[in-house]
Amino acid sequence: MAKKGDIVIDIEKCKGCEVCLAACPNDVLAIGSEVNRKGYRYAVKVNSDCIGCANCAVVCPDAVITVYREKK
Repeated sequence: MAKKGDIVIDIEKCKGCEVCLAACPNDVLAIGSEVNRKGYRYAVKVNSDCIGCANCAVVCPDAVITVYREKK
């Protein structure tokens, strides 16, 4: 059985660099159409297939992604 996870993105600090998109094995992230206060289009969660691998958080240059894993 696959692990279940969830992510939270600090959209005001996200610069939309898209590095996290390539790191996600389940295509959980995408770049949204809206902009934050700084004018950047930011990453958003687009599905619930997150396994909690934390690849997105590890590669994020601005550390704006927090990953949560389901406890067993």
